Order: sequence, then structure tokens, then C-alpha cells
Amino acid sequence: MTQLVLPLETRSAQGRSDFIVAPGNERAVAFIDSFKEWPAPAAALVGPPASGKSHLAAVWAERVGAGVIEAMALNANVPTGPLVVENVAAGVPEAPLFALLERGTPLLLTSQVSPAAWPGKFQMAMPDLVSRSRALLAFDLWAPNDALLMGLAVKLFADRQLQVPESVISHMIATLERSPGAIRDFVARADAAALATKKPVNLGLIKGLLADPAAR
Repeated sequence: MTQLVLPLETRSAQGRSDFIVAPGNERAVAFIDSFKEWPAPAAALVGPPASGKSHLAAVWAERVGAGVIEAMALNANVPTGPLVVENVAAGVPEAPLFALLERGTPLLLTSQVSPAAWPGKFQMAMPDLVSRSRALLAFDLWAPNDALLMGLAVKLFADRQLQVPESVISHMIATLERSPGAIRDFVARADAAALATKKPVNLGLIKGLLADPAAR
């Protein structure tokens, strides 16, 4: 059977049951699942793009009724109560971030860089924020393995209403760069190519894309 490819809206499944648990992220998942017993009010999820940081943060936010804000949008008027701060990076407003860490309410941050490395990597100037960053509890979400790569690709295709044979995905995984971002981007290109050619996402389409360096 072939699958018709329709231009449907892409919606990323963000529920807890949709999160792919693997050895590289199981500590982070267990921590989120046990939020009522957290040993500290603040923690960070660390990993590269598409590693699941925002997905897992969204699971936690829904459970505790937390607000979500981009780190670069932090200011003196941050929401009260539990909060997710996404994408802590160079240039983050230091005073509002320190105030959040000090107030002691539930706080979950996401970043591509471990908090222990924030002071040097982001050239933080506030000594108190440097100390708090280095002491922040952090969990990594990425250690590449075939099971997680396969699960991620299946989920990304499913988010686009596409059912792709496992053998096709295996060939894709074996050839692509072993990173979540590379898989995410390639799935988007495969979906676009299928729409443009009005063909299903099959081995021929995947091989054609993989043969084109610009599409990888």
C-alpha cells in the first residue's frame, strides 16, 4: 500500500506519552515525573536543538500550571508562580534571571549549554548569578543511539500525518548526521518533497534526498 500525501497542518505531539524515553534522557524524564519530590526548586534541561527539552518542559508546565517565557524576553515583570524559561544563551538578562533563581518558586530552564558552563560561555558579569548557575541542578537529554534516533524520526513523521516504513527510516538514520536537529530538518525536507512530487515518503524518495548534499 502507498500512503497519500496531503498538505496537512503539522502539529507536534507534546504529551508525556509522546516523549521518547531512552538511556540518554531517562534521568531527565524521571526528574520531571517526580516533580513533587524535587530536592531544589530550580533545575535545567540541557541538550542540542530537537533533543526534547521544550517537549519535556511543556509536559512539566502543563502538570504544574507553569508559564513559559523565552530567556531573552526576561525583564523585571516576569510572571509569578511556576515558570519555564526557554533557551538560556549568551546575552540573557542577568538580573531577572538571578531574581527568578532567588525567589524559590518552581523553575525549569532549558539551554544548549550546561549551567555550570554558563558563566564562562555567556560571559556572565554578576558574581551571585555565576555562583547560582554553577550550583544549578541539570539534566542532559541527549546521547545518540539507534533506538532514540528511530523513535524520534517515527514521531516527527507521525506529527506530519505520515506513516513511513521502518526499513525506510533505518536507511535514513544510517546515512544522516546523528543529531536530533539533522533528523528534524531532513523529515521536513522529505515531507516537502513528497508534497511537491505527490508521492509517498518511500525508499526511493529518501535515497534521492540523501544523494543531494543540499537536502541533507
